[in-house]
Amino acid sequence: MPGAEIFTYILSFIFGTVIGSFLNVCIYRLPKEESIVYPGSHCTSCNEPISFYNNIPILSYLFLRGKCSKCNSKISFRYPLVEILTGLLFLATVWSFGLSIETFFYLIFISALIPITFIDLEHMIIPNVITYPGIIVGILYNALKTDWGYGLELINNFSLGIQSFFSLLSEVPILDSIFGVILGGGILLLIAYVYEAVKKRQGMGMGDVKLLAMIGAFFGWEGVLFVIFLGSILGSVIGISIIIAKRGDLKYALPFGPFLSIAAVIYIFTGGFKLFL
Repeated sequence: MPGAEIFTYILSFIFGTVIGSFLNVCIYRLPKEESIVYPGSHCTSCNEPISFYNNIPILSYLFLRGKCSKCNSKISFRYPLVEILTGLLFLATVWSFGLSIETFFYLIFISALIPITFIDLEHMIIPNVITYPGIIVGILYNALKTDWGYGLELINNFSLGIQSFFSLLSEVPILDSIFGVILGGGILLLIAYVYEAVKKRQGMGMGDVKLLAMIGAFFGWEGVLFVIFLGSILGSVIGISIIIAKRGDLKYALPFGPFLSIAAVIYIFTGGFKLFL
């Protein structure tokens, strides 16, 4: 492997850890509806500002032995975990797709999924401030991928029929993206309404609906179906395991967002159902 490539991979990991440090700020502050810009990084226990040399991703946590340098309070292990996870995913993305426009948008997408996952796990919410811009970015990504001249020609020659419709979507990314938003949001919205009508209680939040719409914006209808399929399997396996561990307790609420996020990341690196073809 050439030295330049190794250097690129090292930088991608380091850059990912830096972004992960910022994502930790988002994970902590967004549920509290606090600014992610001001004030600067500070200890959540004593509120003392964190010096730049105590705010180096991963290394500062190890050097400080997981404790605040001022008040000695314990620092959550989530902080280095998010930094390492983000660094590894950035490295894997650059490794898989090189330095490309595709990589750029995938890194934005991954940077949205990580705070969504951790916020949903802790607070059972998915902030609109992440999913709404994410939908726009996903549509923009597919707009840039679209050959507009060829796409308009296909639209003008379009003939009614299911086969023709999905053929059009496969050839025109922007249309696939828009349909992915509608399909992704629509499927979970329908499931949520049916569940509420049958069980007489809410079983799925609108945050999950918007998250799947964001996933659809990036990956289109095929990505939506794969993410729902795999996310449901992962959620069922983990959910059944928790029920067994709690000896049949069915009252434990399990957020769906993390499983959709994991499935979406797997889709990036496998191509979804194409993996089985």
